[in-house]
Amino acid sequence: MEESRKQIWLVDSRGLVVQSRIESLESHKLPYAHDAPACSNLIDALELIKPTTLIGVCTIAKAFNKDVCQKMCEINRRPIIFALSNPTFKSECTAKEAYTFTDGKCIFASGSPFDPIEINGKLCVPGQGNNSYIFPGVGLGVVAAGLTHVDDEIMIIAAKTGQFGHSFGLGHWLCLPTTDSHPGSFA
Repeated sequence: MEESRKQIWLVDSRGLVVQSRIESLESHKLPYAHDAPACSNLIDALELIKPTTLIGVCTIAKAFNKDVCQKMCEINRRPIIFALSNPTFKSECTAKEAYTFTDGKCIFASGSPFDPIEINGKLCVPGQGNNSYIFPGVGLGVVAAGLTHVDDEIMIIAAKTGQFGHSFGLGHWLCLPTTDSHPGSFA
């Protein structure tokens, strides 16, 4: 778990979550406070960290603007951009924005459904980060095993068991199967 936390960087309303802010951080952020320089905005944080993946859960529409998406493209050949906030009007960016800002290079998923978009003759199909991919199977496993508690280890096993990637059209740049592509196969 500790090694995983070292790979996760958080940005909140005051900037990058770092050790110099430890006195003012909420307790759930403490395990993710890195020994790094303070950055007050997302662009500076991206430049410092150089992440492969950007995950939005802030419910701030347009947080992943053109500058942010293009910075991710400068850092990565195929940046991963997940704008997971719901409802749609609170999404950090739309699929169209992410694909347009990155010239179709990003791998995109969202918490809301978005239509595919064609960029430079390539069909870009946004993934929908939907809990239906894993929770039916977790629920069945809990009932079948008679569990009364689901801990981190069980969720890690479920995530590894539920991995996808080879059979649902990566030629269209999908990062997840569509919610209607394999009815019933996620349980």
